[in-house]
Amino acid sequence: MGKIYLDNAATSRNKPETVKKAILNYYENIGCSPGRGGYEDSLQAGRLIIEARKTIADLFNIDDLKQIIFTHNITYALNIGIKGILKKRDHVITSTMEHNSVLRPLNSLEKKGIINVDYIKCDEKGRLDPEKVEAAINKNTKLIILTHASNVSGALMPVKEVGEVASKNNIYFMIDTAQTAGIYDINFKRLKVDFLAFTGHKALMGPTGTGGFAVSKKMAAEMEPLIEGGTGSKSDQEEQPDFLPDKFESGTMNTMGISGLKAGIEFIKKIGIKKIREHEHQLGKVFLEGLNKIAEIKIIGPGNLREQIPTFSITGGAKDLGQLSFELDDKYNIMTRSGLHCAPFAHKTLGTYPEGSLRFSIGYFNTLPEIEFTLDVLKNIL
Repeated sequence: MGKIYLDNAATSRNKPETVKKAILNYYENIGCSPGRGGYEDSLQAGRLIIEARKTIADLFNIDDLKQIIFTHNITYALNIGIKGILKKRDHVITSTMEHNSVLRPLNSLEKKGIINVDYIKCDEKGRLDPEKVEAAINKNTKLIILTHASNVSGALMPVKEVGEVASKNNIYFMIDTAQTAGIYDINFKRLKVDFLAFTGHKALMGPTGTGGFAVSKKMAAEMEPLIEGGTGSKSDQEEQPDFLPDKFESGTMNTMGISGLKAGIEFIKKIGIKKIREHEHQLGKVFLEGLNKIAEIKIIGPGNLREQIPTFSITGGAKDLGQLSFELDDKYNIMTRSGLHCAPFAHKTLGTYPEGSLRFSIGYFNTLPEIEFTLDVLKNIL
């Protein structure tokens, strides 16, 4: 058995061949920045960016390509959204299952006395009651932020129900799709989302250094840009352009990475999101059933694939979880992640703080023999 990668919640290690070819094609045949010249190769780079926007817009059911903004990763996207829309005395509602890419910018703004935040506590499995979100709304509530699925427990959040709550109360709704984009159908309009943050390097199968967000025109008009600078447009003006996407896209773009991201999403569309999800769920079901048969293991989270993605955190056994993760890699070539997973509130909610948990996250390129081998190893070493 070769190397087994079970840390897809962090990044998808194996990429489609078409992604690698797209990146190589950019370097060999384009190699220029979009919007920075009138020569053919720069124009070709610009066309590539437009095509990538269309690919992403189609994935999330967005009509206007200009609503797709590229960033270096989803953390940048979330910071742009959070810090761009929130003003003095605004109130924010979020959950205790959020990643630090949401928690830290909110904490920073709250410590400066700019905003107030309500963290809605999820249950011991990491599940959120949407009624608690609605009950927390007050006259100053400006924004509701939710992860679509926890990167720790895998728990799916009730984004559809919360989207209805936000829309009914005229509150902006932001979702973090880091763990779900490319595996689940995410419809911008149907979910009544105002700001959808995505990352390229996980289930969208693109390279690292890619990500972005889709934003409603209403929210975009009210937001302030986090970064200002060269856009290749309105260069005679000292002010940042106020139109999309330039308002939020300053500096040279990662055209190489975006070309790979485009190819990754095209691969997903060719295979089909449903087929990808079914494959991952089939492997997840086998893995979950196997974990339940090992007495020393405690599964953290819902423990069923109706309520979670195929990401599983465990505790149990006499071994330190960090040591166990090291042993799995060192002796058996099984790559996992232990610790707090950049989500301390989630671990406090789940009762695994400060030790954390050992996480196994399944991806499209994992196979049944890999899952069965991993289960056999766990049985033998725990």
